[in-house]
Amino acid sequence: MNELNVVVDAAKSAFAAAVTPADLENAKSLFLGKSGRITELMKGMAALSVDEKKSRGASINIAKQAIENALTDRRRALADLDLQKQLQAEALDVTLPGRQRGQGGLHPVSITMERIESIFGSMGFEVAQGPEIESDWFNFTALNTPEDHPARSMHDTFYVEGGSATAPNLLRTHTSPMQIRHAVQHVKHYRSLASDAQANQELFSGDMPEIRVIAPGRTYRVDSDATHSPMFHQCEGLWVGENVSFKDLKFIFTDFCRTFFESDDLVLRFRPSFFPFTEPSAEVDIQFQSGSLAGRWLEVAGSGQVHPNVIRNMGLDPEKYIGFAFGMGPDRLTMVRYGVNDLRLFFDGDIRFLSQFQ
Repeated sequence: MNELNVVVDAAKSAFAAAVTPADLENAKSLFLGKSGRITELMKGMAALSVDEKKSRGASINIAKQAIENALTDRRRALADLDLQKQLQAEALDVTLPGRQRGQGGLHPVSITMERIESIFGSMGFEVAQGPEIESDWFNFTALNTPEDHPARSMHDTFYVEGGSATAPNLLRTHTSPMQIRHAVQHVKHYRSLASDAQANQELFSGDMPEIRVIAPGRTYRVDSDATHSPMFHQCEGLWVGENVSFKDLKFIFTDFCRTFFESDDLVLRFRPSFFPFTEPSAEVDIQFQSGSLAGRWLEVAGSGQVHPNVIRNMGLDPEKYIGFAFGMGPDRLTMVRYGVNDLRLFFDGDIRFLSQFQ
């Protein structure tokens, strides 16, 4: 019995001296392994009598159990020590500020679109929305641009499935189709109020409130460089009435530009140009009188009196109704307003760039 007590004490001392799990496993093999002390004691029982074997075997099992318990306790102690070291190494200072999720904001082009809508809204213009997948008729033909018209070559176009060979569908190349869509709905509404059934089959020439609308939205053309993108934004404007002149166009757009850029001394120039859906037509250039862009003429829009054929396609009598239209690029206005020199920055999704506008 004394021998077994010595073995148990020796095992406990060896386990206590182990400072790593590997050391502990080595100490275990000395006592509980195939060649360990307990195994050697079991081998010596072969020469004992039956009664002595029972007594000796019970004593050895008690000693073995004590050694295993000591081994389990030491394993747990080493695991606790390792956990304490890990907690100390990964300690957190709870007094430090927490990691907060960044706050998002509007895209710079969205800011510009909202600004445009707000300014024209104050002038009495409605905001119209329309489909981005458009029919050839609304996108070209109704805007006085028939199939063989050379102006179509300027609108390298994304055609999509649907429609027909003679009337294909496409991704709209401008928001100008909303001129026709909005005006047609406007005319249908007031035509339905006409008491004369025959008048419903003719061009509308009765009394009707003016059409005053802007149509902001995404447009698509096959083009991509530092100042162009296959997907870009446009805002079309339309004002049709009985006495709407080019003078009204100049006044409205001058007031818009000065308000948008917050510059009362901004100068506008209407330069003769050509668009199939307006006649006469003009490109609109602006010039700042101060700042980094002072003295330079910057093209910002196209404009003109609505062509009589387009008025007729709206269902109106061009002998009575006249109006003007303009189309501008909110992307370009955003570049000028914020001093951005590469259009592609608006579509790269770089947080470092976009966060400047929050």
